[in-house]
Amino acid sequence: MLRWHIGDQIEMRPLEEYDAEEIFCAVERNRDHLRPWLPWVDRTLGVEDVQNFLAGATEGYSRGEEMHAGIYIHGKLAGTCSHHRIDPLSRNVSIGYWLDASVEGKGVMTRCCRRLVQYLFDERKMHRVEIRCATGNTRSCAIAARLGFTRDGVLREAEWVNDRFLDLVVWSLLEHEYPEALSR
Repeated sequence: MLRWHIGDQIEMRPLEEYDAEEIFCAVERNRDHLRPWLPWVDRTLGVEDVQNFLAGATEGYSRGEEMHAGIYIHGKLAGTCSHHRIDPLSRNVSIGYWLDASVEGKGVMTRCCRRLVQYLFDERKMHRVEIRCATGNTRSCAIAARLGFTRDGVLREAEWVNDRFLDLVVWSLLEHEYPEALSR
Protein backbone atom coordinates (compact mmCIF):
# COMPACT_ATOMS: atom_id res chain seq x y z
CA MET A 1 0.00 0.00 0.00
CA LEU A 2 1.09 3.53 -0.77
CA ARG A 3 2.48 5.29 2.30
CA TRP A 4 4.33 8.61 2.32
CA HIS A 5 6.45 9.91 5.19
CA ILE A 6 6.27 13.70 4.91
CA GLY A 7 8.48 14.48 7.94
CA ASP A 8 7.91 15.75 11.48
CA GLN A 9 5.89 12.60 12.28
CA ILE A 10 3.53 13.33 9.35
CA GLU A 11 2.43 10.43 7.19
CA MET A 12 -0.06 10.07 4.35
CA ARG A 13 -1.76 6.87 3.27
CA PRO A 14 -4.95 5.98 1.38
CA LEU A 15 -8.01 5.86 3.61
CA GLU A 16 -9.57 2.48 4.22
CA GLU A 17 -12.98 1.43 5.46
CA TYR A 18 -11.68 0.79 8.99
CA ASP A 19 -10.83 4.53 9.22
CA ALA A 20 -14.51 5.52 9.28
CA GLU A 21 -14.89 6.15 13.00
CA GLU A 22 -11.67 8.17 13.26
CA ILE A 23 -12.68 10.28 10.25
CA PHE A 24 -16.12 10.93 11.69
CA CYS A 25 -14.59 12.01 15.02
CA ALA A 26 -12.25 14.41 13.18
CA VAL A 27 -15.17 15.88 11.23
CA GLU A 28 -17.20 16.26 14.42
CA ARG A 29 -14.29 18.02 16.13
CA ASN A 30 -13.94 20.39 13.17
CA ARG A 31 -17.54 20.73 12.01
CA ASP A 32 -17.78 24.51 12.61
CA HIS A 33 -14.32 25.01 11.11
CA LEU A 34 -15.07 23.02 7.91
CA ARG A 35 -18.74 23.78 7.39
CA PRO A 36 -18.35 27.20 5.68
CA TRP A 37 -16.26 25.71 2.86
CA LEU A 38 -17.10 22.04 2.29
CA PRO A 39 -20.48 20.82 1.03
CA TRP A 40 -20.17 17.29 2.44
CA VAL A 41 -19.87 18.38 6.10
CA ASP A 42 -23.63 18.84 6.60
CA ARG A 43 -24.27 15.43 5.01
CA THR A 44 -21.82 13.67 7.32
CA LEU A 45 -24.11 12.92 10.25
CA GLY A 46 -22.77 9.58 11.47
CA VAL A 47 -20.12 6.92 11.03
CA GLU A 48 -22.39 5.21 8.48
CA ASP A 49 -22.13 8.24 6.18
CA VAL A 50 -18.34 7.99 6.29
CA GLN A 51 -18.51 4.23 5.72
CA ASN A 52 -20.63 4.79 2.61
CA PHE A 53 -18.16 7.39 1.31
CA LEU A 54 -15.19 5.10 2.01
CA ALA A 55 -16.79 2.16 0.22
CA GLY A 56 -16.86 4.19 -2.99
CA ALA A 57 -13.49 5.78 -2.35
CA THR A 58 -11.70 2.47 -1.81
CA GLU A 59 -13.27 1.05 -4.98
CA GLY A 60 -12.12 4.14 -6.90
CA TYR A 61 -8.62 3.71 -5.47
CA SER A 62 -8.46 0.04 -6.42
CA ARG A 63 -9.40 1.01 -10.00
CA GLY A 64 -6.69 3.72 -10.02
CA GLU A 65 -9.24 6.49 -10.56
CA GLU A 66 -8.97 8.46 -7.32
CA MET A 67 -7.20 8.50 -3.98
CA HIS A 68 -8.38 9.88 -0.66
CA ALA A 69 -5.37 9.94 1.64
CA GLY A 70 -5.45 10.49 5.36
CA ILE A 71 -2.94 12.85 6.92
CA TYR A 72 -1.66 11.37 10.17
CA ILE A 73 0.38 13.33 12.70
CA HIS A 74 1.93 11.17 15.43
CA GLY A 75 -0.42 8.42 14.22
CA LYS A 76 -3.61 10.44 14.68
CA LEU A 77 -5.81 11.50 11.74
CA ALA A 78 -5.49 15.25 11.19
CA GLY A 79 -7.17 15.67 7.78
CA THR A 80 -7.18 14.44 4.22
CA CYS A 81 -5.49 15.31 0.95
CA SER A 82 -7.09 13.69 -2.07
CA HIS A 83 -7.25 13.57 -5.80
CA HIS A 84 -10.61 13.14 -7.42
CA ARG A 85 -11.50 11.12 -10.48
CA ILE A 86 -8.79 11.31 -13.15
CA ASP A 87 -9.74 12.27 -16.71
CA PRO A 88 -7.50 9.77 -18.54
CA LEU A 89 -7.93 11.27 -22.01
CA SER A 90 -6.98 14.82 -21.03
CA ARG A 91 -4.73 13.68 -18.15
CA ASN A 92 -6.42 16.18 -15.82
CA VAL A 93 -7.28 15.83 -12.16
CA SER A 94 -8.33 18.01 -9.26
CA ILE A 95 -7.22 17.81 -5.66
CA GLY A 96 -8.98 18.70 -2.45
CA TYR A 97 -7.98 18.86 1.18
CA TRP A 98 -8.99 19.70 4.73
CA LEU A 99 -7.09 19.89 7.98
CA ASP A 100 -7.90 19.84 11.69
CA ALA A 101 -7.97 23.41 13.01
CA SER A 102 -5.51 22.50 15.78
CA VAL A 103 -2.67 21.88 13.29
CA GLU A 104 -3.30 24.69 10.80
CA GLY A 105 -0.64 27.28 10.13
CA LYS A 106 2.31 24.89 10.47
CA GLY A 107 2.90 24.05 6.80
CA VAL A 108 1.40 20.56 7.11
CA MET A 109 -1.08 20.89 4.26
CA THR A 110 1.37 22.61 1.92
CA ARG A 111 3.83 19.73 2.39
CA CYS A 112 1.12 17.09 1.93
CA CYS A 113 -0.27 18.76 -1.20
CA ARG A 114 3.26 19.11 -2.60
CA ARG A 115 3.76 15.34 -2.18
CA LEU A 116 0.42 14.53 -3.79
CA VAL A 117 1.14 16.84 -6.73
CA GLN A 118 4.57 15.20 -7.21
CA TYR A 119 2.88 11.80 -7.29
CA LEU A 120 0.29 12.98 -9.81
CA PHE A 121 2.87 14.39 -12.22
CA ASP A 122 5.71 11.88 -11.74
CA GLU A 123 3.84 8.62 -11.31
CA ARG A 124 0.38 9.21 -12.75
CA LYS A 125 1.71 11.34 -15.66
CA MET A 126 -0.91 14.09 -15.36
CA HIS A 127 -0.87 17.07 -17.69
CA ARG A 128 -2.91 19.40 -15.45
CA VAL A 129 -3.65 19.42 -11.73
CA GLU A 130 -6.37 21.75 -10.51
CA ILE A 131 -7.44 23.13 -7.14
CA ARG A 132 -10.81 24.84 -6.62
CA CYS A 133 -11.48 26.73 -3.43
CA ALA A 134 -13.97 29.33 -2.28
CA THR A 135 -12.87 32.91 -2.82
CA GLY A 136 -13.25 33.59 0.90
CA ASN A 137 -11.17 30.59 1.93
CA THR A 138 -7.90 32.48 2.08
CA ARG A 139 -5.94 29.65 3.74
CA SER A 140 -6.84 27.22 0.96
CA CYS A 141 -6.04 29.77 -1.74
CA ALA A 142 -2.69 30.48 -0.07
CA ILE A 143 -1.72 26.80 -0.35
CA ALA A 144 -2.34 26.83 -4.11
CA ALA A 145 -0.31 30.02 -4.48
CA ARG A 146 2.58 28.68 -2.34
CA LEU A 147 2.71 25.57 -4.54
CA GLY A 148 3.13 27.73 -7.65
CA PHE A 149 -0.33 27.14 -9.11
CA THR A 150 -1.67 29.79 -11.49
CA ARG A 151 -4.93 31.52 -10.62
CA ASP A 152 -7.04 30.84 -13.72
CA GLY A 153 -10.15 32.73 -12.68
CA VAL A 154 -13.35 32.58 -10.66
CA LEU A 155 -16.38 30.40 -11.25
CA ARG A 156 -19.29 32.49 -10.03
CA GLU A 157 -21.71 30.80 -7.64
CA ALA A 158 -20.31 27.41 -8.60
CA GLU A 159 -20.87 25.42 -5.41
CA TRP A 160 -23.78 25.11 -2.98
CA VAL A 161 -22.42 25.04 0.58
CA ASN A 162 -24.26 25.65 3.83
CA ASP A 163 -27.40 27.11 2.22
CA ARG A 164 -25.55 29.49 -0.09
CA PHE A 165 -23.68 29.56 -3.36
CA LEU A 166 -19.93 30.12 -3.21
CA ASP A 167 -17.69 31.56 -5.90
CA LEU A 168 -14.73 29.25 -6.55
CA VAL A 169 -11.22 30.27 -7.51
CA VAL A 170 -9.73 27.86 -10.04
CA TRP A 171 -5.99 27.27 -9.72
CA SER A 172 -3.95 25.05 -12.04
CA LEU A 173 -0.47 23.68 -12.53
CA LEU A 174 0.65 22.19 -15.85
CA GLU A 175 3.21 19.45 -16.32
CA HIS A 176 5.82 21.74 -17.92
CA GLU A 177 5.43 24.21 -15.01
CA TYR A 178 5.56 21.59 -12.30
CA PRO A 179 9.27 21.09 -11.61
CA GLU A 180 10.01 24.79 -11.19
CA ALA A 181 6.82 25.54 -9.27
CA LEU A 182 7.39 22.90 -6.61
CA SER A 183 11.09 23.73 -6.19
CA ARG A 184 10.19 27.14 -4.68
